[in-house]
Amino acid sequence: MARGATLVSKVSTDLRRAISLGEYAPGDRLPIEADLASTYGVSRATVRAALRQLEATSLVRTQHGVGTFVADTPAVRAGLERLDSISGSIRASGREAGMVYRSRTVRPLLPDEAAKMGLSAESSALEVRRSILADGEVVAYSYDLLPMSLLPEDFPLEELDGSIFTFLRERLDIIPERAIAEIHAVSSQHIGWGPDASSNSLYVLLDQLHYGAGDRLLLYSRTYFIEGRYAFTIVRST
Repeated sequence: MARGATLVSKVSTDLRRAISLGEYAPGDRLPIEADLASTYGVSRATVRAALRQLEATSLVRTQHGVGTFVADTPAVRAGLERLDSISGSIRASGREAGMVYRSRTVRPLLPDEAAKMGLSAESSALEVRRSILADGEVVAYSYDLLPMSLLPEDFPLEELDGSIFTFLRERLDIIPERAIAEIHAVSSQHIGWGPDASSNSLYVLLDQLHYGAGDRLLLYSRTYFIEGRYAFTIVRST
């Protein structure tokens, strides 16, 4: 067991060094398992374990049936301490923020959504699905629910465009004051849409309830950030 662990560490450390030195650039495909096993004189099981270590630290990403690739440098880095719009955090990273609305649909809340939002089972919401872009590259997919009680009667759904935070402030004169967020790792082939959706399966889910003055619920958002394209940081201190 100890020797196996040592061999795995040796392979992963050497590959980590090669990536840091630029021998493999972001987006490059690593040699296939059989070639790596031959190079290091180890079994393919050892190589797979080493690659899993690298994938766990987001240095590489594996596409089953295709290969293992060096992960791209995240397009956006954002802190979780401050409540800000996604567009704001993208611009703060020096990137151009954009989004494409896939759908706007008024529908009844599902029982678990109503319970999560603290609303009655008969409540309805405007569901919005958006692709979030940084410099034209999709970095996240967002599923958002706005209570219909928040919106004016006969509200034209197409008026909701761009940043939801901006819409709340400028169209409804409402300012989000706080949010309660949960963070989850998600592996799924059924989150996104569009031409490159099939190449993404790992996400960081930010599951958030947003509140305004008087603890008024404004928004329930489930945003799936594509692993490797959007990195979160937390400043911690004693």
